[in-house]
Amino acid sequence: MLKIAFDPIYAHPLPEGHRFPMLKYELIPAQLLHEGVITPENLFSPKALDEDTILWTHDKTYWEQLRDLTLPAKEQRRIGFPLNGQLVEREVRIAKGTIDGCHFAFANGIAFNVAGGTHHAGTNWGEGFCMLNDQAIAANYLLNNNLAKSILIIDLDVHQGNGTAQIFEHEPRVFTFSMHGANNFPYRKEKSDLDIALQDNVADEEFLTIVRETVLELINQQKPDFIFYLSGVDVLASDKLGKLALSKEACRERDYLVLAQFKQAGIPVQVSMGGGYSPQIKDIVDAHCNTYKVATELYF
Repeated sequence: MLKIAFDPIYAHPLPEGHRFPMLKYELIPAQLLHEGVITPENLFSPKALDEDTILWTHDKTYWEQLRDLTLPAKEQRRIGFPLNGQLVEREVRIAKGTIDGCHFAFANGIAFNVAGGTHHAGTNWGEGFCMLNDQAIAANYLLNNNLAKSILIIDLDVHQGNGTAQIFEHEPRVFTFSMHGANNFPYRKEKSDLDIALQDNVADEEFLTIVRETVLELINQQKPDFIFYLSGVDVLASDKLGKLALSKEACRERDYLVLAQFKQAGIPVQVSMGGGYSPQIKDIVDAHCNTYKVATELYF
C-alpha cells in the first residue's frame, strides 16, 4: 500500500502572505481522495521527531535557537518568515514523516511526504522557507541505524538543493544530484556531487533527455541501496519563480522516467514534494498529484 505522510499542521501555522502556496498541502490529499487515487488508509500523521536524530544533521546551537524561538532576526529573515512554535513543530513533524516514509519504502518500494523537500536548510542555517532539511535528516537516520550504506539524493526542484549539498559535502556514502535553474535562487550555490545548471526557458525535450540519461547513469554508477527524490513542480512554465518552460505533461513524464528507473532497479525511494509557485493553485496541485498517480501506476 502507498503510504503518504500528511498532517493538517503542514498547512496552518504560516504567516499571512505565505498561505497561498501552502494551500497545496491540504489540497493534494483532498484531490487524490476525491479522484479515488487513494483512500484515507493511505495517509498517516507523523509524530514529532526526537532531538537526538535532528542533531545528527543540524548544529546544536542552531536547533536550540529554533526550538526556543531565539533565532536572531537576521536569520529569521533568511528563512523568509518570523518564527513561531507551530512552524517549528511543523518542520519537526515533516522530518519525522520523511523518516517514517523510509520504513514504508523498504516495505512497499516507495512512500511520499505531502510536504518536505526542505533542501535549502543547511547544517546551521535555514533559508528559503526551509528550517530543517527533512531528506538530509532521514538520510543520516538511515546511515546511523545501518539501514543503508549508499544513498542517492535526486533533486529536480528548480532551485538548487544547496543545504543538502552542504550537509553531505564530506559524506561519501551520500551522493547529491541537483538539476536546477542556473539563474535562480539560491544565488550563492553550494557544490553538490553533481550539479546540472539549466539556462532560462529550457523546455520539455531538452529537460527530459537530460533526466533520462543522467538518472540511469547515476543508478548504474552509484548503486545506491536507497534513493530520496525531491519532485518540485516549480519547473513548470507557469511557475512565477521558476524560469524554466516545462509543460504539465513533461513534468509528469519526468516523474515517470525517474520512478520507473527506481522501480526497475529495485531501489526503495522516499519522495518529498518540494516547490511549486504557479499563480493558479490548480496547476500546482494537478502537477503534484500526477506524481502520486505515476507512483500508483508503477508500484501498485
